[in-house]
Amino acid sequence: MLTCVLLTGGSGTRLWPLSRRDFPKQFLALDGPRSLLEDTVARLAGIDADQGLLAVGGEAHRFIVREHLDRAGAATAPVILEPVARNTAPAVALAALAAQAQSGPDTVLLVSPADHVVRDAQAFREAARRAAAIAAEGVLVTFGIRPDRAETGYGYIQAGAARGDGAFEIARFVEKPDQATAEQYLASGEYSWNAGVFVFTAGTFLEELRAHAPRILEACEAALAGARQDGRFMRLDAQAFADCPEDSIDYAVMEKTRRAVVLPLDCGWNDVGSFAYLAELGQPDAQGNVHRGDVRLADCRNTSVQARSRLVAGIGLDDLVVVETDDAVLVCHKDRLQQVKAVAKQLDGQGRSEAVHHPEVFRPWGSYEGVDAGPRHQVKRIVVKPGEKLSLQMHHHRAEHWIVVKGTAKVTCGDKTLMLTEDQSTYIPLGTTHRLENPGKIPLELIEVQTGSYLGEDDIVRFEDDYGRSA
Repeated sequence: MLTCVLLTGGSGTRLWPLSRRDFPKQFLALDGPRSLLEDTVARLAGIDADQGLLAVGGEAHRFIVREHLDRAGAATAPVILEPVARNTAPAVALAALAAQAQSGPDTVLLVSPADHVVRDAQAFREAARRAAAIAAEGVLVTFGIRPDRAETGYGYIQAGAARGDGAFEIARFVEKPDQATAEQYLASGEYSWNAGVFVFTAGTFLEELRAHAPRILEACEAALAGARQDGRFMRLDAQAFADCPEDSIDYAVMEKTRRAVVLPLDCGWNDVGSFAYLAELGQPDAQGNVHRGDVRLADCRNTSVQARSRLVAGIGLDDLVVVETDDAVLVCHKDRLQQVKAVAKQLDGQGRSEAVHHPEVFRPWGSYEGVDAGPRHQVKRIVVKPGEKLSLQMHHHRAEHWIVVKGTAKVTCGDKTLMLTEDQSTYIPLGTTHRLENPGKIPLELIEVQTGSYLGEDDIVRFEDDYGRSA
């Protein structure tokens, strides 16, 4: 049996301000209507007639992961929630332990990040089938992407002796090289890009993990032993997992084991590691400019501009990347794109909301978007999905006014319940228990005006909640 393991974690720093810590790039639709996560699920489908899907991701992204899995047709896929980030080795260990318990040690795992682009999905599936056959022999397979340029942003794998089954022994893993070294790698023909995609049986991986990183395995076993099921989520023992060492699967296992091989793959792969890739998605004009959205350029060359919410005009720009969102604008020379991550981390360290979430914030029941804010007021646009409802809650420091723009709202306010339709409104006094529900079949849209001395999201006391969130 084949189990596809979807790694849905990510920090959202390299594509800031498009991606944020609470909404990293795997949830973005960069090249079409589907998110990268949805595209990954579609790509993994159809590899084997008898296959399953298992996702591993962070607690903070649980409802977004669930929604994207639902949209991708994988509503029944279980999701293992990591209480804290511990890199890829523990994430894969959790998946291997869960798969082994479910289907035995011989189940083949195909481990894939959820935030990569693959242009030739059929070539990927064919390679995955070859890798699964090799992995069944007790071998750990990693894909090596055939390089088409001297790329300094990727790690490399040097191939050793050919095995006769299309795979090669691994001579060594190497870190991201400088430009001169990358050119040497490309010219030699011995090196491939490390895609971070792996195929092995659950038992083989756990054997190698026990040999080379036993503390990781022990911590993951303890975390799973104390886990509890919460609907479609598996919640780990938080303390046991917090004690787990933080390490990548490459460092923990692949660079130490003698059972690893590399299988060459040419499938139009890209890890979307910077805005340089996004510039490749569009059709350049005669001056090499690529733009999306409401953009006007004059005397610009080799410039990429993305406008998400308003008109962006550029004059005399050369080799720049400009990204505009509702609350932030990035202007960066193409030679400095690797520094975007550092800027995002700096903003996060300063407590800036722009590093954490978009103006549109996603919740399990829908989303809300900031429209206006001042010292004692805040205006939001709220969308509640059909059949969903917010928690039964109250606020110590703010009152709220709700105006229905579209759909039907069922409102609980104190001991009263009322139904509101388009153009109707209600008032929620400070300290009053209340709830908002959408009993209809179309999304409920309303404007919320908050007034009070403190308007933070942490001023919520929850009495009931369908999504297991605490006060």
